[in-house]
Amino acid sequence: MELTQAQIDWLNECTQGTWSLNKKGLVDIDGNFYCTRQDLKDFKGVKFGVVKGDFLCYYNNLTSLVGAPRVVKGYFDCSHNQLTSLEGAPQVVGGNFNCNNNHLTSLVGAPQVVGGYFDCSNNQLTSLEGAPQVVIGSFRCYHNQLTSLEGAPQEVGEDFHCYDNKLTSLVGAPQVVKGIFSCSRNKLTSLVGAPQVVRGSFHCENNKLTSLEGAPQKVGLDFHCENNPISKTALKLIHKTMVERDVPYIIALGILKTRINKKEFDKLSEGLSNDTLKGASMMGRFLCP
Repeated sequence: MELTQAQIDWLNECTQGTWSLNKKGLVDIDGNFYCTRQDLKDFKGVKFGVVKGDFLCYYNNLTSLVGAPRVVKGYFDCSHNQLTSLEGAPQVVGGNFNCNNNHLTSLVGAPQVVGGYFDCSNNQLTSLEGAPQVVIGSFRCYHNQLTSLEGAPQEVGEDFHCYDNKLTSLVGAPQVVKGIFSCSRNKLTSLVGAPQVVRGSFHCENNKLTSLEGAPQKVGLDFHCENNPISKTALKLIHKTMVERDVPYIIALGILKTRINKKEFDKLSEGLSNDTLKGASMMGRFLCP
């Protein structure tokens, strides 16, 4: 592949370091490549190979990532474009991968391992299919149209933010989160599928919780549950009992029957028979004298 003078001038303008054309006709960058805020609709016909630093193409009018680098050892940032797909995205990213503020409806094409954070917030995602399965930093998928976390990374090194979606279940979430887990402002009625170990704080405020079934058994910092149909006081008491006595939700509920407002208790126990609740209470007394 021979480059035109216009392409050469563009590469010279945007490269911080040096660039070279490899035997496959791909442009390798020894350094960083910045082509931000240029109203680009594509990469001017240039196809990139390996970038040893960062590749930043945010705030353009890109509708496709065809031609994007195959390997970026630093950060890759294609945020604030017109992308509807990640096909063509780098498959190896050593630092952060940022694709927020686009029109993405799918993450198919994303790298499967990201060395920093992965940010796909402020898109139109209805599914996490195609998401990286290992994210060394934080995973951010807030402000989308997600109803499920199926396809989410199963290994996250820092925070997991899925607030401001339409989640009705947390099934698919990683079971261990090393930082904060936030599922606030969704449509959750229970916490089934939630991580069981959260080393930071756990946020489930502004949902429709009438059950703490599935709540994490270990939370390193605070358990935030404000603005649900059940009061913060009752939910925190139930969660505290689950954690301190190491019992599942239904046993904690049986233990606390006389300590929770009857109206709230009726909501919390909806669908459970009296025999089940009596059995849970007896089991609680047996396990936790």
